[in-house]
Amino acid sequence: MKLFILYQTDSWKSKASRVCFGVFDTRAKAIDSAKWQELYNHYSEVVVLEVTLNLFEEV
Repeated sequence: MKLFILYQTDSWKSKASRVCFGVFDTRAKAIDSAKWQELYNHYSEVVVLEVTLNLFEEV
C-alpha cells in the first residue's frame, strides 16, 4: 500500500526545513489539502513523498 506524506518546506526544498502536514492515501488528496490550507506561497514549497507501508527505509 502506498501512502503520501505532505511537507511544507523552504524554496530550496532542504530537508532541514520540512514541516509535516499530513499523511494521505492518494497524491490528489495531499495536493488538494495543501491548496485548501494555502501552503503554497512565495517563500515556501510543498513536497509530497510517496512511501510504501510496512517498509523500513529512510524518508
